[in-house]
Amino acid sequence: MPAGAPRPGAAAVPGAPRQTGPERRTLVVGRGISVQGSVQDAERLVVEGTVESSMIQASELQVTHGGVFRGGVEVEDAELAGTIDGTLTVNGSLTIRSTGRLIGKVKCRRLQVEDGGQITGQLEMITDGAPARPAASEAAKAEPAAGEGSSEAP
Repeated sequence: MPAGAPRPGAAAVPGAPRQTGPERRTLVVGRGISVQGSVQDAERLVVEGTVESSMIQASELQVTHGGVFRGGVEVEDAELAGTIDGTLTVNGSLTIRSTGRLIGKVKCRRLQVEDGGQITGQLEMITDGAPARPAASEAAKAEPAAGEGSSEAP
C-alpha cells in the first residue's frame, strides 16, 4: 500500500464529525481533545474530551464518562456520564448517569438521576402548566388595588 494512501476503514479526516444518519450533523470531541469557542448548527454534540463555550445550542448533548463541558448549553435532550460545569437548559429529558456530575445551574422538563449521579447547584423544573409571565399578572392585580386605595378618603 502506498505511504500516502488511506487505510481501509480509517476515517478520511481525523476528528471529523461522525455521521449517524444522512442528514444528522454530529460533532464528536474525542478523548484527549480540548475545544474552546462556539459551536453552530450541530444537531448532536458528543463530548469525550473537554469543551469550553459560552453558549451552545444543539438538539442533543452527550457527555461521556471522562468528558468535561464548561459553559452554557441549551438542548432538547441530554445524557451526562461525565461532568458539566456551568448552565444547562434541557427542554426535554436530562439523564444523569451514575458517574455524571452537574455543577452549576440546570433547568429541565424531565429528570432521571441514577444512583451515584450528582447535582451541585441550582435545579429548576420546567413545567407545562406554569403561567408564562406570573410577575406581570401579579403586578396587574396589584395596580387597581393601589389606585382604589389612593382615591378613598382615610
